[in-house]
Amino acid sequence: MEISPSVEMSARGHVVTDTPGHWTVVRVAFRYDPASDAGDVTVVFPGGTEWVFARELLEAGLRAPQRSGNVGMWPCGRAQAVLEFHSAHGVAVVQFDKAPLMRFLGRTYRAVPHAVGHGGPQR
Repeated sequence: MEISPSVEMSARGHVVTDTPGHWTVVRVAFRYDPASDAGDVTVVFPGGTEWVFARELLEAGLRAPQRSGNVGMWPCGRAQAVLEFHSAHGVAVVQFDKAPLMRFLGRTYRAVPHAVGHGGPQR
């Protein structure tokens, strides 16, 4: 069986802070490597911080609030979505336009239509 090539694309996110009207823009890489794990995606922040979570969480989080472990996602209006990452250092909340995330997901599903062995995201 031939393994599909990996998928990578970047998206611009806005880091949400406590300061009203203050946004920090970050360029984040979304990666999918079916040879490594066809059920997971990786989000890479500037500086190399990586978060790995289920591809299904990314898809379901575009429609309704989802959480799996230290990662949460929910829609924010019609055109945006929020990813929330919890670590020992605190919480990072990043807002993205949905369109690039949907394009990324589409490319991953063209590479590997369905990942076997994942139960999907949990709340």
